Amino acid sequence: MSQLAPMITRDGRFAYEATGNPGATPLIFLHGIGGAARAWRQQLATFGGRFHAIAWDMPGYGGSAPLASVSIAALAGALQQFIDQIGAAKPILVGHSIGGMIVQKWLTQSPKLARAVVLAQTSPAFGKADGDWQKSFLEARLGPLNRGETMRSLAPSLVRELVGDDPDPKGMELARECMASVPEASYRAMMLALIGFDQRSTLKDITVPTLLLSGSKDNNAPAPMMAKMATYIPAAEYAELPGVGHLANLERPDAFDKALSSFVDPIATKQG
Repeated sequence: MSQLAPMITRDGRFAYEATGNPGATPLIFLHGIGGAARAWRQQLATFGGRFHAIAWDMPGYGGSAPLASVSIAALAGALQQFIDQIGAAKPILVGHSIGGMIVQKWLTQSPKLARAVVLAQTSPAFGKADGDWQKSFLEARLGPLNRGETMRSLAPSLVRELVGDDPDPKGMELARECMASVPEASYRAMMLALIGFDQRSTLKDITVPTLLLSGSKDNNAPAPMMAKMATYIPAAEYAELPGVGHLANLERPDAFDKALSSFVDPIATKQG
């Protein structure tokens, strides 16, 4: 995976990595809570020959400025501002995990601005806004940090819990590096933003071509849930990667890229 120089938007707010012809169809990748733009470097290499492939550092990650107040709606607003800054007309969006939740929320605000979307290992709802479930979830995710652990010390175990069978060693090294580099404040804010997310009622309103991509060993966004989610989106396609956990593009990059190619390549040929 090549080393790419981080780029910054004109307003200085957002960092990103990009490859390919700026005049080609924009293909924008959104990472998960433990990720970063650089988690998509293999995909940038794979798709940069035929797309303007772009990987966004979400607010509070990499060189992107944090938001004053973090919510899925605020992140969706930031996504639109990023798209405007880079001039990415009619992009295809690939959102992984919380990135897929941001894409779902963005679609409610901008239903016709995307050419297509890929919802990778994500869900339409997450938990409850209050009560015992919230307390137990936050204790499991944030308790170790409260007790003095760091993102760097937790990264190996956090990544190990996310992956499926025989993950790619280089991909796992990058996954650990990304997780270790997440600012603790950003990790905490993103975890809190997840609580109570619910876009189930808007799935029926998604009108752009949509691929739902799951991993059969994903415990965070289980494949049966994603298959059911696909039935509520009018023109959705569903694909499942066998043996893969929650970090498909890093665990099995070739399988991930093949599934993505089969969906996005035909769409890119239909300009306009």
